Amino acid sequence: MPIWLNEADVRTVLPMRDLIDTMETALRAFSCGEVRQPVRQVIETGSGRNFFAAMPAYFESGAAMGAKLVTVYHQNAGRGLPTHQAVIVLLDAETGALLAVMDGRYITEARTAAVSAVALRVLARQGARTLAIIGSGVQAGSHLRAFSEVWKFSAIRCWSPTQTNLQRFVEGHPEIVAAPSAEAAVRGADVVVLATSTATPVVCNEWVAPGACVISVGACRPSQREMDPLLVARGRVIVDSRAAALQEAGDLVIAMAEGHFGADHIAGELGEVLAGRVAGRMDDEQVTILKPLGQAVEDVAAAQLAYTRALAEGRGVALA
Repeated sequence: MPIWLNEADVRTVLPMRDLIDTMETALRAFSCGEVRQPVRQVIETGSGRNFFAAMPAYFESGAAMGAKLVTVYHQNAGRGLPTHQAVIVLLDAETGALLAVMDGRYITEARTAAVSAVALRVLARQGARTLAIIGSGVQAGSHLRAFSEVWKFSAIRCWSPTQTNLQRFVEGHPEIVAAPSAEAAVRGADVVVLATSTATPVVCNEWVAPGACVISVGACRPSQREMDPLLVARGRVIVDSRAAALQEAGDLVIAMAEGHFGADHIAGELGEVLAGRVAGRMDDEQVTILKPLGQAVEDVAAAQLAYTRALAEGRGVALA
């Protein structure tokens, strides 16, 4: 009998360390041809910044199948609602039968940061000690949790255009220093996380030090970007999906239209790096850039893990 898992259930059965391992497996499988999924289908709603997307995937080697339905409404922040909301349907890969329906908001939040943590281990320079975070929302906190599982930073700086949110974020994380500007946060940082809802660049090329690793998880539509195109042109760019990046990643799509580089500027997929098919960082002076968009297989793999754990622990509500 299929079950329903609410957000509390999902949080309980998906500790971050286990989710990081699951994302590594899913990313490698995706780039090794063991996953069938289309680029997500998106319908823009209301203003151009809101959208509804469908994300199905069949994970052959993981024997998992399902789909996420997700909405992104940025104005929800002012309504006291999450900007990203989602539900995941998990199906039996052998029979197609419904196994579970679960809240996907937390999975979206956590698996995004878990993928960044996977990338950190292969794209950051050894000895990286300073982290800069641009943004102070859900993903800023999620990345702190994920990174703490795989890396030790001696200094963390954060800047956000919304000062009240920045102050609240820093008060909740005493290890973080509030930077007076994005430039002050980024200059000299070994790792830079961009987790914004901006449609225009928030970081300039000249701010980024040689050898830095930049992880840009915002700007997930072809009309949006959060990186200076000169920075993107300078860096070794790794994506989670080539097909998706060439359709959806404004940081790449717009820069290519402007003539900064071509599609071959994408060095490879993160899963290819994990599988040893593509080099990640080439040397200590190289700037590496991860531009992920979030893939359906990540959601399905996380949902499969949540379902398996929930059954073992007797969690969830039966759906008659």
